[in-house]
Amino acid sequence: MSLNVLAVASEAYPLVKTGGLADVVGALPAALEPTGVRVQTLLPGYGAVLHALRDGEIVARFDDLFGGPATAVAGRAAGLEVIAIDAPHLYARPGGLYADAGGRDWPDNAFRFAALGRVAAEIGRGATALPSPDVAHLHDWQSGFAAAYMAQAERRPRIVATIHNIAFQGWFPAHLLSRLGLPPQAMSIEGVEYYGGIGFLKAGIYYADRITTVSPSYASEILEPAGGMGLEGLLRSRKRDLFGILNGIDVEVWDPATDAALEMRYSAKDLSGRRLNKRALSERFRLAASAGPTFGVVSRLSAQKGLDLLADAIPALLETGANLAVLGAGDAGLEDRFRALAETHQGRVGCTFGYDETLAHLIQGGADALLVPSRFEPCGLTQLCALRYGAVPVVARVGGLADTVIDANPVAIAAGVATGVQFSPAGRGPLEAAIRRTAALYADQGTWTRLQRNGMATEVSWAASAKVYAQLFRDLVP
Repeated sequence: MSLNVLAVASEAYPLVKTGGLADVVGALPAALEPTGVRVQTLLPGYGAVLHALRDGEIVARFDDLFGGPATAVAGRAAGLEVIAIDAPHLYARPGGLYADAGGRDWPDNAFRFAALGRVAAEIGRGATALPSPDVAHLHDWQSGFAAAYMAQAERRPRIVATIHNIAFQGWFPAHLLSRLGLPPQAMSIEGVEYYGGIGFLKAGIYYADRITTVSPSYASEILEPAGGMGLEGLLRSRKRDLFGILNGIDVEVWDPATDAALEMRYSAKDLSGRRLNKRALSERFRLAASAGPTFGVVSRLSAQKGLDLLADAIPALLETGANLAVLGAGDAGLEDRFRALAETHQGRVGCTFGYDETLAHLIQGGADALLVPSRFEPCGLTQLCALRYGAVPVVARVGGLADTVIDANPVAIAAGVATGVQFSPAGRGPLEAAIRRTAALYADQGTWTRLQRNGMATEVSWAASAKVYAQLFRDLVP
């Protein structure tokens, strides 16, 4: 049986991206296609999305979508079936997807993403020129209000809400309820009310038929206060409907044998190309030759990602003879710290601040090891890319990092299954110990090469998880 799924999200690679959410939303439709699931992806009409859909067809018109007229435009773009909300008063503005150029959240974000939910609900009830979907697949808080609006309709698709990162919840003041188009009774604990305000993610979780998150370990972690961040009670009440489905990566986009971003392509059979990539990486970050490993970081610079721990651990890293190349952006204080570290340790620490997809590929193809010291990590994609590219991942034992990396302890090394280095808890001391252990492993090139090849043989594609999603969708549809 074929199924029609409406994916609802705020970003999708390669059209628009700020993080791993976009990679998942962009890659999952193609992975689902062989299972008989057709996905159409509803996105806000940012400039890049509308430009890619300039030959699209208008499938719905809205006289007043939270402050102005709008249309829904459908077509193909970047290999995806896309529906974009063309609402200039909401999406045509300089700056980022969620915040202005100064990093301040757009003051009308409640309406910008309620509009995403409203249009999803109209498509769901069959009020547009598009076929009604069997399932609406909602991604993160920005799509959560789709479930609230669908709950008010007589006809709706089944709803699956996926939590990519529970730390981002979409909380807004209670007085906006009527302007968001919901009845007063929705403002209750059995509705959208959340700590005295309106919770977009809470709404998605409460009204969804099924809830997923992006790794089995994270599905367990969010049931506890430390991981649930205020939503653990609701999630425990929905435990029978909660599933942890591991993310994958697009193995065509991430393939060291064909990657044009690399100085030299390579495979697990012949890793020699990594030496040229490491040289190119060192030149890009102005790193001197070193007998130790070059560690790479591709990350948002935040406390969640443990980058403050890494900044504290720089002396221990340098003592091993290692170098460090950092690509990321985020917390201004952390950017300043790493900028100062790069200045103090020229030739040993190099930093590039911002988002650079091409450089991210070069780091994966040229760094010896990839550091992911997260305090919590729903899944993580960067360590999956590292496995694929033979950059040995060094990760905190949390969430999806624990699920995807096999620690190089003596037993795992002897069994021939080790793929990286884990440490716990996420703190400076354990991180420093993991760095020293990684440097010792690197000094034994025979063992190191086996770690690389084990990682490159790891299944990191969407193939298995897409089948799990497809079955979940089918189980919901009569």
